[in-house]
Amino acid sequence: MTEPIPVPGDTGEGSRTPVAPSPESRPPVNGTAVSFGTGETSGVLPGDQRTADDVEAGIVALWRKFGEQREHGLRDRLVLHYAPLVKYVAGRVGTGLPAHVDVSDLIQSGIFGLVDAIEKFEPERGLKFETYAMQRIRGAILDDLRAQDWVPRTVRGRAREVERGIERLGAKLQRTPNDAELAGELGLTVGELRDVYAQLQLTSVVALDELAAAGRGSTSLADTLEDETAEDPVALLVDQDNRRQLAEAIGRLAERDRVVVTLYYFENLTLAEIGRVLGVTESRVCQLHTRAVLRLRAKLLEVAEV
Repeated sequence: MTEPIPVPGDTGEGSRTPVAPSPESRPPVNGTAVSFGTGETSGVLPGDQRTADDVEAGIVALWRKFGEQREHGLRDRLVLHYAPLVKYVAGRVGTGLPAHVDVSDLIQSGIFGLVDAIEKFEPERGLKFETYAMQRIRGAILDDLRAQDWVPRTVRGRAREVERGIERLGAKLQRTPNDAELAGELGLTVGELRDVYAQLQLTSVVALDELAAAGRGSTSLADTLEDETAEDPVALLVDQDNRRQLAEAIGRLAERDRVVVTLYYFENLTLAEIGRVLGVTESRVCQLHTRAVLRLRAKLLEVAEV
């Protein structure tokens, strides 16, 4: 998570008095600039022959009706009309954030700000709604980003102070300053500066995929990390083939040799226990085992030479 963009005095609340923007400052709607002038069509939809004055008159009437009835249906119509404001503000805020922050998440947060702005706006004051709404949308987006940030804002502030100090000293000294020089610039002792470094370790968390994407196109880091617990597919195939050949070789052994191999290697019986099962001495079982192993080895060598 990266640091939210600081907005002086911006708390996401609508306590500031909005100032009406000029017509030229109005954001585009659906990618088309809206020209508000007498007799000019708005160009919001293809074939829409309404003039900008007609659109404005309809919105004013909708605001008036919403102020009287406060119905959700009327509010939703206003939300749809002003929705391009959310995309516009989210795009502006998103330009200062890392690539892993999805603009669609910012838009979702901004919609809540737009709804809140519509419900709290007072048209009778004669203020321009767009300016007021853009402030509330931006505040809602930034508040949501701050809520997702696990690093305290005081630590974020110290990080900015250290970064500025490094930049100032680097420009002055034409090299990277050491800890003693940086501590003097910030008015701290070296010990206090190192304590700040320890706190700032929390801010050094970045997305692994974002690091891997640098200079690699769209390659994910998950595609470049080695899974040390995964089995080697080549070794797995070789092992399966060896098992198959061994099973075939055991199947071609004499019955008594096959019983000795099965009891010794698969049932984990001792030579003495196998002797009691077969009714022979332990030394005889040892001879049978040696003979079976030699025959297996010979059969496997024959297969390998083919």
